[in-house]
Amino acid sequence: MIKKFIDKLFGKSDGTQPGATRAKKSPFGQRQDVGVKEHGIDVKLVDDRAMDVVHTLQDAGYEAYIVGGAVRDLLVGLRPKDFDVATDATPEQVKSLFRRAFIIGRRFRIVHVIYGRGREHEVIEVSTFRAHLDSSLAEQVGGNERTSKSELAGMKHAVDASGRVLRDNVWGPIEQDAARRDFTINAMYYDPETQVVVDYHNGIKDAKKKIIRMIGNPALRYREDPVRIIRAVRFAAKLSALGFKFEDKTVAPLREMKGLLADVPQSRLFDEMLKLLQTGHALASIAQLKFLGLGTGIYPLLDVVVENADEPFLKLALQDTDRRVGEGKPVAPSFLLSCVLWSDVREGWERRQKRGEHLMPALQDAIDDAFNAKIGDVSGRGKLGTDMREIWTMQPRFEKRVGSAPYSLLEQPRFRAGFDFLRLRAQTGEIDTELAEWWEKFSTAYDDERHAMIEEARQAQLQKPQAPRVRVKRPDAEAGAGHTGHAERGAPDGADASAEQGDAAPAKKRRRRRKPTNRGGAGGEGAGGDAPSPSTDTASNS
Repeated sequence: MIKKFIDKLFGKSDGTQPGATRAKKSPFGQRQDVGVKEHGIDVKLVDDRAMDVVHTLQDAGYEAYIVGGAVRDLLVGLRPKDFDVATDATPEQVKSLFRRAFIIGRRFRIVHVIYGRGREHEVIEVSTFRAHLDSSLAEQVGGNERTSKSELAGMKHAVDASGRVLRDNVWGPIEQDAARRDFTINAMYYDPETQVVVDYHNGIKDAKKKIIRMIGNPALRYREDPVRIIRAVRFAAKLSALGFKFEDKTVAPLREMKGLLADVPQSRLFDEMLKLLQTGHALASIAQLKFLGLGTGIYPLLDVVVENADEPFLKLALQDTDRRVGEGKPVAPSFLLSCVLWSDVREGWERRQKRGEHLMPALQDAIDDAFNAKIGDVSGRGKLGTDMREIWTMQPRFEKRVGSAPYSLLEQPRFRAGFDFLRLRAQTGEIDTELAEWWEKFSTAYDDERHAMIEEARQAQLQKPQAPRVRVKRPDAEAGAGHTGHAERGAPDGADASAEQGDAAPAKKRRRRRKPTNRGGAGGEGAGGDAPSPSTDTASNS
């Protein structure tokens, strides 16, 4: 009995051969250094800026690896979109090595190293190896992820009563950092200098077997961070085309633990929803949500996407987004969300116009209703909401193809997004394809060609029969109409009767006095030379 205890203490085998030993199994996995012959990663697929970050950190004496989804994608032969780096340097030490680096985050402090400027800039995210601490050893606080900054002040590792991690800024060795990551295929570390992959949890084997497996107890890991539920769906959607499938234990708790997402801040859920829809696998993500029974209840706006995904307009928009991502082209969240809510906006717009409301006010009111009903607090996200409104309010302006209106519309910063939206409407038969073709040609034509196109459109408009303008009276105006009738103006008897029969002479129009304008210029609004009409001004300010 004592001998067995001593053998167990020193890791000796209880086999028949004396002195036989076995390696002690670590709770953080067993390190494997895998060479290029086995993993087959092409180092040429590694981004130069990620290489520069790793090289700079290693030259300064720190460990540094490309980590996470980038390694997974490299293993299966995909070119990663984003590159993350993990190191044993603290955020402050990382920041000191780069000219343009910023420490961000409160729950998890990381460093963004920025290369380039404007739309062409790239961010390399650098995180410090974190220690794997049991939730029972962390400081527990009340509330959830919305817990105030002051309540978490001074804490490095904090959880709420359910075990959800609220703050995790405890640094540790690489093997512990690997254990606190979510899926085995995301817990590998690649050194592009030596071309060695460091693997603690058989991630390479799972990648070859095409298995998505959670590290540790799946239910506990989902409880630590419920957003992992959405991440699991995203990975499955991205890798399903390559034949990847969930391990049974990993997928089993997903549906029953969906309720944990209710305590996650809406802003974080919104960002995760965009990742589902804008990483090039939107349609596959929706299919996975339905297959896993997660089609409703994750996020209200995502519910709308899943519900309307089979509608021709939205389905085409999602396909177009996947195509653009696949071609390496940028996609704007405002454009996709404009497509998601367009059916609500269009129906409200048409309903108001049938009641006699004017074109632009009816559209603005329909937009407000859609925001209030389907987006809620996200409508206060500043530029996102402004861009969505601009895309929608451009649509009636595309109908105006005379005077200076086409030139002023072409100069709008969001013209391309508005035109792409118009093109989708034409492809689904909502509007005449001739209109989209006209604007595509106009946007790429030379000035003389544009002038000729506008003149042609003006002549075509003159040849069309003009529908009589119907003045829509407000109820209060109709109530007081009896006091300003023909009798008060001295109209002859029977004028009302003849008006009902359509024989009354049309009312004389009051001539509007025009303000004097400076005609010395050469058409300041564009080659058309016409000043914009009041309706054009209204649209451009909307």
